[in-house]
Amino acid sequence: MYASSCDFYRAGSREQKHVTPMHTTREYRVGRLPSGPIEVTIHRYEGGPGPTVYVQAAQHGIELNGPAAVRRLHDHLWDADLAGTVVVVPVANPLALDHRTYLTPQAYDARNSNLNRAWPGDLDGSVGRRMAARLWDLVGGVDAVVDLHTGSADMLEHVRCVEGGAEARRLATAFGTDHVLADKDRDDVEGGSTLRGAAAAAGIPALTAELSNSRRVDRSAAEAGATGVRNVLRALDVLDDPVSEAPAPTHLRGTAEHTRASESGLFELRADLAVGDTVETGAALGTVYCPTSFEVRERVTATEGGVAYSLTRGGLVMSGERLAGVATPSGI
Repeated sequence: MYASSCDFYRAGSREQKHVTPMHTTREYRVGRLPSGPIEVTIHRYEGGPGPTVYVQAAQHGIELNGPAAVRRLHDHLWDADLAGTVVVVPVANPLALDHRTYLTPQAYDARNSNLNRAWPGDLDGSVGRRMAARLWDLVGGVDAVVDLHTGSADMLEHVRCVEGGAEARRLATAFGTDHVLADKDRDDVEGGSTLRGAAAAAGIPALTAELSNSRRVDRSAAEAGATGVRNVLRALDVLDDPVSEAPAPTHLRGTAEHTRASESGLFELRADLAVGDTVETGAALGTVYCPTSFEVRERVTATEGGVAYSLTRGGLVMSGERLAGVATPSGI
């Protein structure tokens, strides 16, 4: 069974020591373009003996509250007393960020454009798989992973972890969002996985924080992200101040398949439906219309009942596109 150094420190075999950290930065090559290297910036905060935590943001280029959160985290960490090491990559996918796109532009990688489906990577693979492999070299052997993401305005702010991981669930709960969603890592593409799924498979507790509002910096979301990461560090005793008090979260299980459009057209969500609402199996969610003839192409219904944590408000959709995410309440 995997035994992290965090377990070693917790067992009392070595005393953790909180000291003012040494902060260093470096540029780290994760790939190469025809004209030169692809690099990410790594911040390292090294304190006394203790666990190592890896934090990254901006796997998707429009998810800006992650970098804004780790900037606020830096303002706290550089002179805080730490027991252990925090490794931070503020922008994991500079190709997507620079092009202001969710995915890596297909001009760079037509096979693995979603970096968060390419883990743990492949040094002989496409650009995205090679980037993931180089970043994975930073992840292997750490004691916990925090991956900062940003959802749409129509997604509940929540933290995700892989179902069955007790330590990951503990850290996800400590993060401090109102909802914690445990699911199976089912988004494999050509052998790739999400970062949290690859980390869980390697025995590393990992969580994905879904902050709010893509495409712009939202101060409240950025501050919530920074506070959440600090809470995780407190839960691991990397920081020695108390975890911020927060109401117990609602625990959800992501067992349902996403509701997807069967037809292409203009989608309108049901007017009285919002994220956080409970829906029944087969409940009406909205309608896909032909934008020119006005005919109804599809009446969209929930594939499974539960809490609607993600909804597409409306717009042009293609067949197969996700319209809703529903999770069932968990007794944990």
